[in-house]
Amino acid sequence: MKKLLIPALALVYLISAAFFPGPGYKLVWSDEFNYKGLPDPKKWSYDVGGDGWGNNEWQFYTKDRLENAHVENGHLIIEARKEKWQNREYTSARLVTKGKADWQYGKIEVKARIPAGLGTWPAIWMLGSTTPLKWPDDGEIDIMEHVGYNEGTLHGSVHCKKYYHSIGTQKTATIAVPDITRAFHIYQVEWDKDSVRIGIDGNNYFRFGNEHTGYEAWPFDNKMHLLLNVAVGGNWGGQKGVDSTIWPRKMEIDYVRVYQK
Repeated sequence: MKKLLIPALALVYLISAAFFPGPGYKLVWSDEFNYKGLPDPKKWSYDVGGDGWGNNEWQFYTKDRLENAHVENGHLIIEARKEKWQNREYTSARLVTKGKADWQYGKIEVKARIPAGLGTWPAIWMLGSTTPLKWPDDGEIDIMEHVGYNEGTLHGSVHCKKYYHSIGTQKTATIAVPDITRAFHIYQVEWDKDSVRIGIDGNNYFRFGNEHTGYEAWPFDNKMHLLLNVAVGGNWGGQKGVDSTIWPRKMEIDYVRVYQK
């Protein structure tokens, strides 16, 4: 095997490019997952429960349970498992930064490898940090969604009172990523007072612009927080059934980085 020799200046450039995605940005928050055990409690909380989460999902989201969320070998692992837990037949985890890290505008990059299989529904997304949250009025940004029955199609979307799926006005886009469940990719969002841009590996494929018509069409001046989860089944993820033989399934996250200008 040939050794690849990289000049010192080029190496500095590569390292800098990996941490500073664009002029004027600075890193303001990150988790590199360079530890072991449960996710860092200073950075992450959990949504807990098994009520279907508004989508008739099948899993119960647990808290502080290594089987569903843990860090090993530099990666955060979120694992959905087929096992009885309270009123559900599956368990998983939904990690959130709300109250520990909330941002108005910026750029978020999450390097992850997502699970394959019928019934899987992994997501990297954001919600308005208003308390109490009124959905969809206070805003949702879906940085990455993938459903197992539609292997290789990446979805990016926004939701607000004027635009969301239940009333048929959702603003969304898709892009084909053939190796999406086999390789790590960088899922990203960049947003400011004028627009939300969603992309993968440095390339944007979806843009939602501020119409300047009021809060119903633009709640994205709110501070927002990040959510990471793997759902099982549900109105969308289970649209073509759930393969009961494939579990456990996991999403692996190499890092989460947040930049602001």
